Amino acid sequence: MSSEVRRDPHSDHLLTPENAAFIIIDYQPIQVSSIRSIDPKELVFNIVSTAKAALNYGLPIVHSTVNVASGRNKPPIPEIQAVLGHLPTYDRTSINSWEDVEFRNAVYATGRRKLVMTALWTEACLAFPALDALREGFDVYVVADAVGGTSVAAHEAALRRIEQAGGKSISKTQFYCELQRDWAREATVPGFMHVFQNWDGSNPEKDFKG
Repeated sequence: MSSEVRRDPHSDHLLTPENAAFIIIDYQPIQVSSIRSIDPKELVFNIVSTAKAALNYGLPIVHSTVNVASGRNKPPIPEIQAVLGHLPTYDRTSINSWEDVEFRNAVYATGRRKLVMTALWTEACLAFPALDALREGFDVYVVADAVGGTSVAAHEAALRRIEQAGGKSISKTQFYCELQRDWAREATVPGFMHVFQNWDGSNPEKDFKG
């Protein structure tokens, strides 16, 4: 068996490491602690895994925080700092990050039209920039199990609003698999398995058979 010749990763209608950028917004202590649509422990595991995948596949990453400089809020949670702490963050005062000039310019600077977006809360800091990006012609993909709202109803209503505007909901596992696509691309397989690190800290990579 052999795979077909890889199609152009820049024009592929699916997500590829060459056509997508990863956006992460406001995974800060107060936001995480107020989530009610998903267990906070699962949320943290999912967003950290998603961020690790973005790094593994070399996606441009735009990381934004809110109100850290003003002293009204704290920096990102330690789990996110451990993964993305080497990257710049774009701190802002606006609830809608798309209304922050530095953030928006950073997104433009990636040169990517497919935006994989994550944020807390789904109903505000995710929905608003997603809707604005869609209006500007970007393709928006929301990692639905790595975001959360202040209630199940708020989370689901926000996802529906984004989808009604043309956005797409994906899962963290779909994100990983869509970027990997072929196990013959061996360079990223170890990193792929690492994002599935078990809750107890063990790593299934040694048991992976392909």
